[in-house]
Amino acid sequence: MTTPPYPSPPPEPEWGAHNPDASGATTPSHPHGQPPPGYPSSYGYGYPGYSNYPTQRPTNGLAIASMVLGIIWIYWIGSILALIFGYIARQQIRERGEGGAGMAMAGIVLGWVGVGVLAIFIVFVTIAAVSGSR
Repeated sequence: MTTPPYPSPPPEPEWGAHNPDASGATTPSHPHGQPPPGYPSSYGYGYPGYSNYPTQRPTNGLAIASMVLGIIWIYWIGSILALIFGYIARQQIRERGEGGAGMAMAGIVLGWVGVGVLAIFIVFVTIAAVSGSR
């Protein structure tokens, strides 16, 4: 009779039997090597089938458009559209629970800055036209 060159594997534990892990704690065994639902994994990876990363909320498209138009201005038409899109985006974000509130606020602020620059530009042009016609 010859002996195999390697030792035979230990018998598979039955369902419900307890096996000690590396820390000495016992976890119920499972036929496929994973603990049953409700028991933490002995490998430190959390529960099987669950992600450790939070899900992301979708970003509102009008918030993105508001911020981009507020940056670009496009002869002040972009500033006015940034204000309109920004206020609509904030309302949609509150109703739908979407992300992008910061971008919507940035678009609104940049839109008002653009409108302020437009107002100053109109004042200077008017003063120059009145003083130039004398």
